[in-house]
Amino acid sequence: MTDKIARLRIEIDEVAPAVVRRVEVPLDIRLDDLHFVLQIAIGWQNCHPFEFRVDGAGGQRWGLVDRDDPESSPLPAESATLAELVARGEKAFHYDYVYGEDWSHTVELEAIAPAERDVRYPRLVSAHGRCPPADIGGAMGYETYLRAIADPLHLNHEGMREWDDPDFDPNVVDEAAIRANLANLGKYLGRRKLQG
Repeated sequence: MTDKIARLRIEIDEVAPAVVRRVEVPLDIRLDDLHFVLQIAIGWQNCHPFEFRVDGAGGQRWGLVDRDDPESSPLPAESATLAELVARGEKAFHYDYVYGEDWSHTVELEAIAPAERDVRYPRLVSAHGRCPPADIGGAMGYETYLRAIADPLHLNHEGMREWDDPDFDPNVVDEAAIRANLANLGKYLGRRKLQG
């Protein structure tokens, strides 16, 4: 059991209505495991590359290493922890998912607290806004999608309604499903040793 947890606020950048999650994770969570937490909390499908980056400290990046181009790749995500970012003074950082669509997220450290007894982490604290559909084309594509599904006269109305749930509501999020999926993930986190 971890002794300290971090409360994180995650928001998808440049998306309206806002998609915001608050989660509690072990402070010593590895960044590759934090990636899985964010995937589940937001509602992504874990099908694309990811990267954590900080603006300070020379713009350090952690993510998936490109075997074809290791020189320009980020450091491996499994080689760092959230605690290390916090120790360096990083209270906010970025999480990028699907480079071609540029889904960028701002992750803010809201608090560090003692872990509660008999609570499994990661834990969803709150959720606002539904995750955009997969492969919709980034924030601009999502904006077009929302306009099209809301307007029956829009040229792409029917096609966009078929893209995802025909009753897609950007304001409705299934918190119970997120909680259950995070609880399931919590059974597996922290079982691997830090590589570095």
